[in-house]
Amino acid sequence: MNPMTAPRHTKETLNLTAGTAPRRLTLAQRSNLLRLTAWGYAGWRARALTWLTGQPFSLEREAALFQTLCRPQPGERWLDAGTSAGFYAGVLARAGCAVLAADLSPAMLAVARRRVREPGIDWLLTNLEASGLPSASFSGVTVGATLNETQDPGRLLAELERLLRPGGPLWLMYIARTGGPLQRLLSRPALGGLTFPDPAWVARHLPRCVRTHSLQVGAVVFERYERGPQGGSRTPSQLPHRNL
Repeated sequence: MNPMTAPRHTKETLNLTAGTAPRRLTLAQRSNLLRLTAWGYAGWRARALTWLTGQPFSLEREAALFQTLCRPQPGERWLDAGTSAGFYAGVLARAGCAVLAADLSPAMLAVARRRVREPGIDWLLTNLEASGLPSASFSGVTVGATLNETQDPGRLLAELERLLRPGGPLWLMYIARTGGPLQRLLSRPALGGLTFPDPAWVARHLPRCVRTHSLQVGAVVFERYERGPQGGSRTPSQLPHRNL
């Protein structure tokens, strides 16, 4: 393996507590702190949606779906929440966006910095349930499965909604609740502490956003929300959830 130098655009900020008491982590989150998990994550991520949806679903297909529905523009400032190996950060950077790629795992950020070489990315080490970042800081936000792993998904959604500018898109990809025995096991704290939210639950926890697009493929949900006016709440209407 050839050694790789750190990209010139790297900037890492240590901000795990963001001025508040340290947050508890789920077992899934703690596993992401391990270098072994971080080392193997990109390979798993490339195949995960095919396994989870039961049909061929490449990263290229996922990126195309995101770009079609969210249309990131050059010069926009985006937050990639729970960047892991940097998939969405790379997609955004290639679209010409300025990206803040945040994760609570130093090991994941180290892998992402080595893999994603595009300019325009800053790397932030923080727990986004309480980021301490200024309100309305971002033109758009991406969340790739972080909603399933975080300790308090409602708090995470509230924080991301706060960080999003009015009119900005919030892109979510997560595994929805099926009620199956495997999900019940993985929800137990000792076996992962994962959360499998229902799309209606997600919508209720984004009171200032309107869901504009929703697609479910197998157990995987892709949703685009749009932030309403600052200080206001959404209109009652939401586009229906669609299964594929």
